[in-house]
Amino acid sequence: MGMEHSILVRVITTIMPALVRKEIQDETDRITGKSKQISPIPIHLSIFSTNDIAQTPYYDFLILPVVNLTLIDLPGLTNVAVEGQPESVVKDIEKMVRTYIDKPNSIILAISPANQDIATSDAMKLSREVDPSGERTFGVLTKLDLMDKGTNALDVLEGRAYRLQHPWVGIVNRSQADINKNTGLSFARRREREYFATSPDYGHLASKMGSEYLAKLLSQHLESVIKAKIPGIILLINKGIDEMESELDHLGRPVAVDAGAQLYTILELCRAFDRIYKEHLDGGRPGGDRIYGVFDNQLPAALRKLPFDMHLSLQNVKKIVSEADGYQPHLIAPEQGYRRLIDGSLKYFRGPAEASVDEVNRVLKALVMESIRETEAMVSG
Repeated sequence: MGMEHSILVRVITTIMPALVRKEIQDETDRITGKSKQISPIPIHLSIFSTNDIAQTPYYDFLILPVVNLTLIDLPGLTNVAVEGQPESVVKDIEKMVRTYIDKPNSIILAISPANQDIATSDAMKLSREVDPSGERTFGVLTKLDLMDKGTNALDVLEGRAYRLQHPWVGIVNRSQADINKNTGLSFARRREREYFATSPDYGHLASKMGSEYLAKLLSQHLESVIKAKIPGIILLINKGIDEMESELDHLGRPVAVDAGAQLYTILELCRAFDRIYKEHLDGGRPGGDRIYGVFDNQLPAALRKLPFDMHLSLQNVKKIVSEADGYQPHLIAPEQGYRRLIDGSLKYFRGPAEASVDEVNRVLKALVMESIRETEAMVSG
């Protein structure tokens, strides 16, 4: 595994596998060093096909990306740490592998060497744990050409030793010597076909063996999975469309973009609000009756509770009038006394009057909010 840097490979001619391999190795060395360390951070390698070239009026050609497919090359499971690796590398690799193959949409390519007992295969053991039904697991048997003479892997390839839902596929890879000599993949694939075609053990399975058949098998499986997922995807898309349309209905018609149309929309909203608000106050819509009730019921009831019988009692009137004139008796009418009586009475009115104003203000605010909601509903409808 390497750094989380995207390696973008744009090619005009055939991609050279050696160049791609070198770039991956260099990127791995940049993050882990040239030791045998591992990193869970993936290398993102984008490959563009030269077969899909679109002509444009601005460019001679445009390289288009191939179909999106995530192929994850995980490190091989190990049982011991080699020189330069931490002791935790065994668990670290298994944990990394599990994070990918646990996903229900992943296809597991469980690779095991043919020259070892399949019962000891760590890949098959781990895939059986995460995919007990075997629906996502493809068994791949390598190193068929390195088995001891007189032995073969037919029990595995024909599903007798270890049965899977999908057929086992045997392949013959390049040897380390071939890799060191940069033997081309085309030559390696041709030699692989020849091996199965001429093999006395696997000749009858030649049409269902090899890397090319494995690629075809995986492509067919991917296509079938996509077809099976399409109804659910369509259902999910339609659900999203319905939700968006419902949200658009709630938000109302599209907002105008030019200044004139925006001004017209604002004026139209104002006129609609003004009409609805007046109907609440003047009649036709509920609301005005609550204001009338404040002045017809609430305020009179509060006024009737005021202590005017004490304030305007004969004894209190005489007291206020006499105190107002002081040592100078009034000539005609006790004007100062009357004024004090009136001022005192008005102070009693202040509490009920303010309470009535607050109540009317509350009712008007509620009517404003109700009018806004009704205006939005009318315009969006």
